[in-house]
Amino acid sequence: MMLDDFKVKSKLEMEKAIDSLMHIYKGIRTGRASVNLLDNIKADVYGMMTPIQQLGQITTPEPKVITVHVYDKTALKPLEKAIRESSLGLNPMIDGNLIRIILPDLTQERREELVKHISKLTEDGRIAVRNARRDALDGLKKEDASEDEEERFKKDIQKLTDEYIVKIDGLFAKKKAEIMQV
Repeated sequence: MMLDDFKVKSKLEMEKAIDSLMHIYKGIRTGRASVNLLDNIKADVYGMMTPIQQLGQITTPEPKVITVHVYDKTALKPLEKAIRESSLGLNPMIDGNLIRIILPDLTQERREELVKHISKLTEDGRIAVRNARRDALDGLKKEDASEDEEERFKKDIQKLTDEYIVKIDGLFAKKKAEIMQV
């Protein structure tokens, strides 16, 4: 494999780490209603765990309200139970074919817990970026490259790593600000 291939592969892995972190962040409550808040919830319907997005249409008609218009009435109770038992601390109410979720205000204590949680997730993202760097450097050892090429490659990979760590830190700062906003 050429050294440029290692760079491209590392960049793709670092992009995946960023994308994964952004997806996880979308599912973390910030005090405002978001359809992405329910992304990770699955309900036991039709004998299998089904994602909420396949069971109904999710909307946010108001800043503190999420509604799920359920396609099949038989899925109402299992879906309500799945939302209630999720770690989000939500209290859904059934209204016909609609599940209405009014988001309570976050307490300062809960905000601080969420910041600690996203801090850990952010560190996992940084680790994924550093692992991509390590994999590239391990690949370099298997190549027949001159010392100059090796040094240039190491500098390039470190520069790329630093760029992605800065991006991750920026995502963390933005999400922390959203959570702490009252």
